[in-house]
Amino acid sequence: MRLSLTLTLLLLGAWGIPGGLGDRAPLTATAPQLDDEEKYSAHMPAHLRCDACRAVAYQMWQHLAKAEAKLHTRDSGGQQELSESVYTDILDQSCSQTWQGYGVREVNQVKRLTGPGLSKGPEPNISVMITGGPWPTRLSMTCLHYLGEFGEDQIYEAHQQGREALEALLCGGPQGACSEEAPVTKTEL
Repeated sequence: MRLSLTLTLLLLGAWGIPGGLGDRAPLTATAPQLDDEEKYSAHMPAHLRCDACRAVAYQMWQHLAKAEAKLHTRDSGGQQELSESVYTDILDQSCSQTWQGYGVREVNQVKRLTGPGLSKGPEPNISVMITGGPWPTRLSMTCLHYLGEFGEDQIYEAHQQGREALEALLCGGPQGACSEEAPVTKTEL
């Protein structure tokens, strides 16, 4: 009883101390308000395609890098290449993963896909991220789309040049998802 009373008094006292809890604005967060396309469409919404492409590039790069790291031994020295059958399987696995940790959140009234490999820019003090639902399926479909569009060989070659080269292959260029001029059609992806 004495401990809880002391703790309560300390917390109440912090509200009156300059620089204490009382000087801070209360933190509030609301979940992003998703429109019908974001809620129900089977496809990745156009305004999130660049983020989705970057997430796919990151996951492909991560999966391939982990597989390559397993090839290295202390005395192997240089970079060893994966065989075609191995990198093909690894890329298929990267697309068929659960995509946990990815979702949508709203920062400064802009909805963004967030998760591993995506720079978040300026971080809000508090935010709500919506995960699950259609996002894992959409990311998997986006990943499979890039596998079909570029092929495993070209993707692996870009991976060997580095993460930035892989992201540039998948997301860059005049028609890429991160291009200013990327076409927006409902039939894509």
